Amino acid sequence: MRVLVTSIPHHTHYYHLVPLIWALRASGHEVVAAGQPSLIDAITSSGIPGFPLAEEESLAQIFEEVEGDLQPYQHGIDEFDFLGTLQDALDWEKLLAQQVILSGLWLEPLNGATTLDSIVDFARSWKPDLVLWEPFTYAGPVAARACGAAHARVLWGPDTIGLMRTKFLQAQAQQPEEHRDDPIAEWLTWALERYGCDFREEDVLGQWSVDPMAEGVSLGLDLPTVPMRYTPYNGSAVIPDWLTEEPKRPRVCLTLGVSSREYGEDEVPVQKFIEALADLDIELVATLDDAQRDLLPRIPDNTRIVDFVPMDALLPTCSAIINHSGSGTCNTAALHGVPQIILGNILDAAVRQHMFAQSSAALTFAPEEVTGESLRSALVRLLGEPKFRDGAQRLKERMRAMPSPAGIVPTLESLTARHRRA
Repeated sequence: MRVLVTSIPHHTHYYHLVPLIWALRASGHEVVAAGQPSLIDAITSSGIPGFPLAEEESLAQIFEEVEGDLQPYQHGIDEFDFLGTLQDALDWEKLLAQQVILSGLWLEPLNGATTLDSIVDFARSWKPDLVLWEPFTYAGPVAARACGAAHARVLWGPDTIGLMRTKFLQAQAQQPEEHRDDPIAEWLTWALERYGCDFREEDVLGQWSVDPMAEGVSLGLDLPTVPMRYTPYNGSAVIPDWLTEEPKRPRVCLTLGVSSREYGEDEVPVQKFIEALADLDIELVATLDDAQRDLLPRIPDNTRIVDFVPMDALLPTCSAIINHSGSGTCNTAALHGVPQIILGNILDAAVRQHMFAQSSAALTFAPEEVTGESLRSALVRLLGEPKFRDGAQRLKERMRAMPSPAGIVPTLESLTARHRRA
């Protein structure tokens, strides 16, 4: 079968798709990945044919422009409480505000008319049987509907969008008919009607979702789901010589992820943290670029600074990791049974923190709450208390028991045959 894969123009979002893409190719299926021109290098570097969509603005430009449009909803953005959505029966007004913000901040700007026209034209020409899309790339289901393909989301973390949508629909059904506003359905209706298609609820969350989250860290929503073991992909990488040597002391990774470099989201005082950990009998490996390194007044003797090292190679040698709550980093640590300190500075971080902490695989902080002293104390606990190693090991075993990307290909074939239109 032919499979079209698409992602927003951020390579870390595309990286989550690569292992499944290669599993499909290894099974004899044709795969093409469509993305903005800024994503094409990441696509082709992964060995996959790429189709460049019509030029759009960068993520930074998009967010800068929509910021003004969303000022009336700024309070709602500040209170965008994913964890509250998970734990509470939220009121209708807040659930509706979440759908307004999700549509206005993410879905519409990232899937503009130029993008939609470009991917639909390609899909109608190439005629894929299946479209796989990452959760913010709604050009995927629109293209699938326009050409008659089946379509599915490939998740990269706990399904917070599915959580919000499920709670929203439950509350919407209890509202008077004249008050059942649905901003996501309204936008998708507009997008689909451009190509002669009607709106269906399955266009919001996919006809099914591929979920890499193991039991305990998955939200377990009542949605059609295909579990798949998380398989790391870090892009082009070289394993340094020092990683082949057994560490003489407990090795701890400190990483802030790519977004903190590219979009200025670094809310973490790295230099204070490194100084606070300087007296511990550990080997601290901190992934910092030159600009971040220049902020350090000194580099302690127990600290190694590297610009980049593939997490899949580093983490098997580590006793703990301090990270920024990125899904790829958290999942790779879990796959290798590494206890984590998760500093939540990403939109859905609170849910990820909650799920990993519940599994006794992590300690968590909000960035504004953590200090050098509290981080040091947390790391001493993480390294010294067996419950965290045990919790991380249990999570590792559950993850490794999930089917591999290659193992779910027959399921995808069957679901595609069932859902695609002739």
